[in-house]
Amino acid sequence: MQNTVPSRKQFSGPFRWLSRISFWFHLVLGGSSVVLLAIAGLSRGFSAQTRNPLIGVGILCAVCALLVLGFRTYWAFRYTRLAKQLRATNADLRPQRGEIVKVLQTGLAMSFVGMLLAFLASEATAVAVLGKTLAQPQGVAMYTPQAIVRSLDILLVLANINILGAHLLGSLNSLGLLHWITE
Repeated sequence: MQNTVPSRKQFSGPFRWLSRISFWFHLVLGGSSVVLLAIAGLSRGFSAQTRNPLIGVGILCAVCALLVLGFRTYWAFRYTRLAKQLRATNADLRPQRGEIVKVLQTGLAMSFVGMLLAFLASEATAVAVLGKTLAQPQGVAMYTPQAIVRSLDILLVLANINILGAHLLGSLNSLGLLHWITE
């Protein structure tokens, strides 16, 4: 059984819906990550506790991944505009198949870059949290509060997972659509 390239009408409907879903997932997960990172950043700024350099690396990678996610959110919105243009009655206004493939490839590449950055951020944060927990013997937290794992550390892990999830969803969306249109 040989698969054929979908027609413009066959592709435009699913493309439109998947683009909208992708855009809203990017927006929600990105927005929640911004809030979590803002809380973590403000908490770190006012904290008198010692700073772990891996947490700083994790925050830096998370912010970079979040910037890529901002671009990726815009790109998902661009998908919705392309899907709308595909439905245009005027053939001159419709994007060509090659243009759609390039846009999908760019979205996929950006999602991969964002996933790499979010993965590095998650790893750095998880190693810092693990280091804190392994470095403290039982009962030490009462005498050295900077050695305990704080809720801030867990917020960073959660923000990184949200960013990673948004980029994963974006890459799956782009990869699926790209595979479908280029078969």
